[in-house]
Amino acid sequence: MMDGSSSKRPARLGSFRAKFILVVGGAVLFDLLVSGGLALWNVQRLSRDATLEVGQGLEAASQEYIRTYADSTAAQVSLLLRQVHNDVGTLAGVLQAQIDDPERNSDVGAAIARTSPGSVSLVYDEKGKWSQNLPGSASVVSVWGYLLGPDHRPKPDIQRDLETSAVLDIVAPSLLQHGASKLQMYYIGPKERPIFRTAPYTDQAQTFDRLYSGHNEADFWDFFFPGLYESWQSWAKDAKTRPVADDITQTAPYTDAITGKLIVSFFHPLWTADRQDVAGTAGADITLDQLAQIVENVKVAQSGFGFLAMSDGNVVAINSTGEKTLGLRSASDASGASALTGLERSLKGSSQPAIAKLALDRELGIQHLLLQQEGSEVPYIVIVKKLPATNLWSSGPVRQEAMSLGVVVPEREIQASLYAAQAKISEATNRIVIYQILAILMSLLVVAIAVIAVSKRITSGISALADAAKRIQAKDYSVRVAIASKDEVGEAGEAFNRMAEEISYHTENLEQLVEERTAQIEDAKEEISTLNAQLQRENRRLGTELAVAERIQLMVLPLHQELEDFQALEIAAYMRPAEEVGGDYYDVLKNGSRLKIGIGDVTGHGLESGVLMLMVQSVARALQEAGNTDAVKFLTNLNSALFKNIVRTKIDKHLTLAFLDYDGKEMILSGQHEEVVVVRANGEIERIDTMDLGIPIGLEADISAFIKTREIAFEKGDLILLHTDGVTEAENDAGELFGIERLCREALRLKDQSAEKVVAGIVATLMLFIGSQKIYDDITLLAVRHR
Repeated sequence: MMDGSSSKRPARLGSFRAKFILVVGGAVLFDLLVSGGLALWNVQRLSRDATLEVGQGLEAASQEYIRTYADSTAAQVSLLLRQVHNDVGTLAGVLQAQIDDPERNSDVGAAIARTSPGSVSLVYDEKGKWSQNLPGSASVVSVWGYLLGPDHRPKPDIQRDLETSAVLDIVAPSLLQHGASKLQMYYIGPKERPIFRTAPYTDQAQTFDRLYSGHNEADFWDFFFPGLYESWQSWAKDAKTRPVADDITQTAPYTDAITGKLIVSFFHPLWTADRQDVAGTAGADITLDQLAQIVENVKVAQSGFGFLAMSDGNVVAINSTGEKTLGLRSASDASGASALTGLERSLKGSSQPAIAKLALDRELGIQHLLLQQEGSEVPYIVIVKKLPATNLWSSGPVRQEAMSLGVVVPEREIQASLYAAQAKISEATNRIVIYQILAILMSLLVVAIAVIAVSKRITSGISALADAAKRIQAKDYSVRVAIASKDEVGEAGEAFNRMAEEISYHTENLEQLVEERTAQIEDAKEEISTLNAQLQRENRRLGTELAVAERIQLMVLPLHQELEDFQALEIAAYMRPAEEVGGDYYDVLKNGSRLKIGIGDVTGHGLESGVLMLMVQSVARALQEAGNTDAVKFLTNLNSALFKNIVRTKIDKHLTLAFLDYDGKEMILSGQHEEVVVVRANGEIERIDTMDLGIPIGLEADISAFIKTREIAFEKGDLILLHTDGVTEAENDAGELFGIERLCREALRLKDQSAEKVVAGIVATLMLFIGSQKIYDDITLLAVRHR
């Protein structure tokens, strides 16, 4: 390659070879480092941006997917409940139509009794002391012992109900076969005649005897559903007392006596023809399995699950995995007042603190919770969706209930694709960085070889190296340089050969790595495309909640035409409750030529006050219709009835109450209430204090010793004003009361107007006085003018 003396001659720092290598090599090295460094910085920045964008997109898509899934599942549960509501409503509609048309009801009952005697023919059971029809009929009807006569046959009114209720045999089988899957449908008679007819036929009374000792001697409604019947009766008096504007009442889950399954019952009360009382109920049962199946089929990621919970936190549907994850404990409680066995599995009793504190009184968005699992905290995503509110009976009065559907999924599963995408991006970035570094190193090697090759003219060996470098440049990585000396050229030749081997190795592996990386990128793209397609499909599965909101107002207050039905008097009235249900009372009762005008104020306001007001109205109407003309006896009897109801219902309320009795000649005032204002035709004002005329109603069992009367002169042109303290104690923005004096001045100003204009004028002045101030008490005002 070159002679020995040349090869052994040491290179000097100032030699051409050294200068060439220093200048050219330094320039190229600087360029490679700058360009390579910029390339590496751009790759790292691109990786960070890509990771951030993909992460945000997948996280948003995952959360939207969970929301969509929860909405869709909630819609399925709501649809199932609405289907059952519709079926129960259909059965109730048929039975109600029969009640509203007694003649047709009797004809249909007689026809069914002729064509299907098995539906109404009963057999007495000596052991159970009840009667029941034999198998073969479409329904089973049970008549309890206290509804039978001495001859063990149903009493006449019970027999009529047996025949007329047999219309259920026509309707119920079709409803059971179609629509939502139902366990059974039935009719239960009113409280005084609670016969029990159920389709399909089962050993109904026998099962009750086995499971519910003493039921045959107890009132059916009070034994099985305490408080439910009374709630319906209050609805009949005032529809606004319903917690939810729907007649359908749902029970909490309980164990069915016949099947032993956990069921939910749906009742639709039936009303008397005058809509003033309850005439029984139509009902249907569904197993909790039907609700649980929808919830337990929730499948998000690998181990995500759903749950259905009552507003008190009691979970009614969840799979076993979810029950363990949420730390729930199951318990049955049959010790309550109800004869039915309920289900208790409460979130509030969860062993997981985060679950025990979970709020169910409102709809929650995406929540991130840490749950304890095997000694460590695992992050979970939770979303809670509220279902439409329903009327719920558990034990006692019916209350509003809005169940909640929850979806729970581990964050690591729902974000698995995010982590995988980030890992792949990071892996790809690392590979690119390595490739870039290798490329720089390879470039340095090529530059070194090129610089050495240029110095070929120094030694013959350099030429050989240059030739070999050219062959490598032509991708002939098999070239090797013959080593003929041990000098620098020989060392360069050996280094060149090693370099050639490494280039060959890295080139072959680089092609393989590029192929593998290309395949991985294609797989990642396909996976991301599949995930995007799946998310799009799930988004299209959005459903809409079914909601029906009806407002039905049945007013028990006197109608406008009733107030105009008095020849000698003009009567006008105004009432405005402070809340949805007020506690003020007024009524105008006519019996023949006698007229009784009442006004009262129950302590407080709200539901209980409204209920007590309805009691007053009902009892007063009954006493008036019974012809009770003695004012003292009237108030005494009314107080006695109300006192007993207050004790029974445990309502801590009482009321002031006064009545005006007018027979066309005399006007008699009785009872304790606010001052009565009398404006005479000549402009004189008389204020009558009623404190010594009575005592608040409902405080004592007998108040006859406290009741007194007072005759009021009432001539043509005279005006009497009755009011509650909501008028005189109304406040303006400055905290000033409207007061009795201002009321009297307004009455005097309007004394020549009609009773209706007097009321309208005083109310307008009162509202202008109140302004934007909140109304804290019920407002009631009556004006009575002698024509």
